[in-house]
Amino acid sequence: MSETAQVSSLPLPPMQYVTLFSEENTKRGRTPRPPPPITDNYSMFGNPYNTDDAVIRPLESQNIRRLYPNNYDHRRELKKLNHSITASFLDLVDICIRNPESEARATKIDDLTLLFIHMHHLVNEFRPHQARETLRVMLEQQKRQRLEIAERFRRHFDKAWELVQQAISTIPEPTESNIKLLIDIERVQPSEGNSNNQACGNGCAEEDRVLCQIIDLL
Repeated sequence: MSETAQVSSLPLPPMQYVTLFSEENTKRGRTPRPPPPITDNYSMFGNPYNTDDAVIRPLESQNIRRLYPNNYDHRRELKKLNHSITASFLDLVDICIRNPESEARATKIDDLTLLFIHMHHLVNEFRPHQARETLRVMLEQQKRQRLEIAERFRRHFDKAWELVQQAISTIPEPTESNIKLLIDIERVQPSEGNSNNQACGNGCAEEDRVLCQIIDLL
């Protein structure tokens, strides 16, 4: 039984371009530079565009007849277009049933195409508003994350401060006996010049003699 061949719905990437971005070329900086920005006219999906054009081009600039006035309510016009598309579709179905070869069928298809173009245009006019709302949501999310990080840092700081205060409270208070012991230890410590003293007369080193004195004080 032959294995089922897997076919991708997308074209394969251009290998003559992909091989230029190998790891070695990337490390050595030999990858191709990005294309320069477009400064004049360009074509996209077979339609000519200009960099100075508005994001949402008017219908008149695309040689499309406008079906609604210049001052309009988006919601109202979208509802009207939706009703018109439904009615035109039912008319098209009726024409296809009665006389499929009639010229009215092509006319009705053109009407439906024009209605869908207008609906698509009205929906695209909401893109700037959608972009602003998307940016607002992203900023609110970043603000919430930063506030949560600041709150966690504050809790860790308070916990660390509490541990430090507990450690300080466990340190015993200095007493007269401890102070006297410290004074006596400082008194019997050898000076820096005598750090390498030789053995004293009784046969013990100076360091041993100091330790013995400290033990006696304890």
